[in-house]
Amino acid sequence: MQSESLRPSRIGRAISALLLTFAVLATPVTARAADGHDATFGARADRAVVNSRLLSALAKVHANVPSFSRQTGLACSVCHYQFPALTPFGRMFKLNGYTMTGIATIVAQADSASDPNLKLLTVPPIAAMFVADVANTAKAVPGTQNTTVQFPDQASLFVAGAITPNVGVFSQFTYAAADGTFGMDNLDLRYASHHDVSGHDVLFGLTLNNNPTVQDVWNTVPAWSAPYMSSEVAPGPMASTLIDGNLGQAVVGLGAYSMLDNHLYSEFSLYRSSPQGAALPLDSSAANTTEGVAPYWRFAWQQQFSQDYLMVGTFGLHAQLYPAGVDGLTNQFTDIGLDAQYEHPTGAGGAIIGHASYIHESQKRLADVLAADPAAQNENNNLTTFKANVALATSLKYGASLGYFQTSGSTDALLYQPGAIGGSVNGSPNSQGLVGEVTYNMWQNTRLGLQYVAYSKFNGSSTNYDGAGRNAADNNTLYAFMWVAF
Repeated sequence: MQSESLRPSRIGRAISALLLTFAVLATPVTARAADGHDATFGARADRAVVNSRLLSALAKVHANVPSFSRQTGLACSVCHYQFPALTPFGRMFKLNGYTMTGIATIVAQADSASDPNLKLLTVPPIAAMFVADVANTAKAVPGTQNTTVQFPDQASLFVAGAITPNVGVFSQFTYAAADGTFGMDNLDLRYASHHDVSGHDVLFGLTLNNNPTVQDVWNTVPAWSAPYMSSEVAPGPMASTLIDGNLGQAVVGLGAYSMLDNHLYSEFSLYRSSPQGAALPLDSSAANTTEGVAPYWRFAWQQQFSQDYLMVGTFGLHAQLYPAGVDGLTNQFTDIGLDAQYEHPTGAGGAIIGHASYIHESQKRLADVLAADPAAQNENNNLTTFKANVALATSLKYGASLGYFQTSGSTDALLYQPGAIGGSVNGSPNSQGLVGEVTYNMWQNTRLGLQYVAYSKFNGSSTNYDGAGRNAADNNTLYAFMWVAF
């Protein structure tokens, strides 16, 4: 089985996803560039003109929305079809460093009005959220009570807003009921600015973050992919790729990114171990520590076709990890992903949105194989995941989605050991199934959801997958949740 430190955090990418909503609710943006998909606002337009026209136009479009965000004066629906799925404007808002504002700020000028050396919000960029839920599996885990109720399941405090005219932060601190702990969750500190390069608009930025892919603006990468909410108590497949949340809050990365003419996105980042709650400096008690740095890359092309929108991209991560301590042999992981996102607005705030992602991981587990107590049989393994889903947001209130997921990989009886509920009797990580969800947004910041996860294969088999008589379908989960942001 995977080491515990290599599993996604309990906070989960689902909780992290909502923070971008609060970046809208509680952040400022100096709109150097507007939504590149609307010809009314050019990417190199005058800053003041863009601000005035943009806020005026959006206020007219969303005049019937009763709740505008505190900092920007814009409803959540400006940046989200339904949170956390981003609109084109929402993606540009994030890429521009969370620095646009529609409210008065405290400004001190340097040499000119266009070059302030101080710009502070008059309202603290603070927000909160909580999740309450109920989960029921088709067959109870032996010795446990089925139908688990959590209130709250998770609760988060966010500090998200502009720090300077070009720097913004997106940070989350979360209480997780399963652990009874409160600590640092996702963090993304950004610098962004625009430059004219031979007649081309280039958005250049820097990101300092603690979870590879959390800085991304598409809902196809692991940090932001659907389903955005899921049960933390229901059994889940034992295997996932390294990039799929397994380094979250255990590393810190510094990267540079650019967007060329609002079409070509590129990024290169380097990550180094920086675990929370560990003895520092890292020593023999450390687990899964990076040797040197782990490079991450991302390229994507986006195109607007009249109403339709398409993005195709690739991303990847390479890491060498010491399974224990800070020296000796390492395990190597190389993850390469392909992804695509399609959007078609249906009017009245609705949209059809499609996502697809494929990740192939090559593993070289020399440290595991040669350990005194071997943790893997094979020096060379592979793991592949595929996810696809289609979501329909019929309005700002109603939504429905259907997704397919599949994990497949090398058979390894030591890496994927037998064990009741979470093990694999045949040493295979293969799992697959469907997830369907319907949601009702009572308000733009309050969601009720009902989700069903159905497995056709779990940890290598459809029947008796753990060697203790449990079938894949026994882990089918009915999950109801309430998600509130304020």
